[in-house]
Amino acid sequence: MGCSGRPGVTAGILPGMIAIFVDGDACPVKDETYVVATRYGLPVALVANSPLAVPEGLGVQRIVVEQGPDAADDWIVENVRPGDVVVTADIPLAARCLEAGARVLGTTGRAFDEDSIGGALATRDLKEALRGAGVASGGPAPLSAQDRSRFLAKLDDLVQLGLREERRGRST
Repeated sequence: MGCSGRPGVTAGILPGMIAIFVDGDACPVKDETYVVATRYGLPVALVANSPLAVPEGLGVQRIVVEQGPDAADDWIVENVRPGDVVVTADIPLAARCLEAGARVLGTTGRAFDEDSIGGALATRDLKEALRGAGVASGGPAPLSAQDRSRFLAKLDDLVQLGLREERRGRST
């Protein structure tokens, strides 16, 4: 089992600060996430079932969880707080993180919220049922340069929103 607790505590960053959680298995936008986190001095938890390389000196903690289909998801949900940002392509994880008060961003730059998550879950369930019935599907399209650019811009927006709310909370 890897580290436990909120990211940033062992990295020397204030534990009350918002954090970015990355569902690390097969995440195509890790480097983009590190760029935004570094810009704002935010801790990042890269959560996965196997050890993944993380850059030194950027406040990124590698969290290796037990093997299991939902172990990484469970760790993220147990440690995320309102205002934190979660990066994931996993729709059920996105729904769980929204329930916990986090902001959630898909790897193509689509932000999930209470209004959009229901439709995303329904679409995911329909596609899963079709696959189960033997209907061939091509899987997700490769990430384009436009997707990466949209992701960077939206992550920056979500972090700024979280930091503004955090400052307002401290000043009241």
